[in-house]
Amino acid sequence: MVDSINEADRKTQMSDHQRSVLLNTGARMPLLGLGTWELRGIETLRLIVDAALAAGYRLFDTAADYQNEVEVGQALRELLPKHGLSRADVFVTSKLGPRDQGPMASEGCQRSLDQLDLDYIDLFLVHWPGTQGLRVEDPQNKVNRAQTWEILEDFHSRGLFRAIGVSNYTVRHMEELLASCKVVPAVLQVEFHPRLIQKELRALCAERGVCFEAYSSLGTGALLSDPAVLEVASGCKRNAAQVLLKWAVQQNVPVLPKSCNPSRVLENGQLFDFELSQENMKKLTSLDNGQRFDPEDPTVVV
Repeated sequence: MVDSINEADRKTQMSDHQRSVLLNTGARMPLLGLGTWELRGIETLRLIVDAALAAGYRLFDTAADYQNEVEVGQALRELLPKHGLSRADVFVTSKLGPRDQGPMASEGCQRSLDQLDLDYIDLFLVHWPGTQGLRVEDPQNKVNRAQTWEILEDFHSRGLFRAIGVSNYTVRHMEELLASCKVVPAVLQVEFHPRLIQKELRALCAERGVCFEAYSSLGTGALLSDPAVLEVASGCKRNAAQVLLKWAVQQNVPVLPKSCNPSRVLENGQLFDFELSQENMKKLTSLDNGQRFDPEDPTVVV
């Protein structure tokens, strides 16, 4: 009996590892997370977080700019016990807003901890390479990035942020950071989908041990009607969203689908019981044309 229990535990751990990525901190981050951009109000967050927990999501991604940190934190505190979970069972990500870059970074970091009402945040990211209020060509952006990262390193050293990283950084921004940082970023979160495969960025992350994480996996919905995506989905007997998310996950890239519909949250989470053929993976990857759906372009920020 003991052997069979241990074998069951081993299989469970293997399954968990297959559904997570190992960060350079030694911690594991789930491959599937709930994005919360544009989800506002405690009733909405409670409904969607409840559905996500029931569907097996264990990563929850928010940001100061989303203006919902308070509600995300409250929903998790209320709902974790319902699902037999504790704080240690979930991975919470938040991000420093562009308004808090530079001199205001310490205050912004602490504000996220306070608003989420957490003793620590699993992953804290610099949301944008530029500073709100500065022109994109202003060299002060670079100065503020450096100061901001030093402050994130301080929060990390005190255990308040278990891992730190960046979002929307380009190759140039990453090379600048990697040349001066004391703590190598654990994660780079950027727009990533079959029309924007970010080949150079992914190669840099792989070389330096930085986890490459996707947002906007569905191309803000535009890719759901792409003929090639629909063809692959039809052949797999899956929907277009599942195929797009699986395309990333199958490359070990974490995804953060967002929805205000509980049934869609469940569907988006059903990614681990099928595989895309190499032919279908190549068909989707061949859609790359450098198209960004995010209206803000980080490549113009000095």
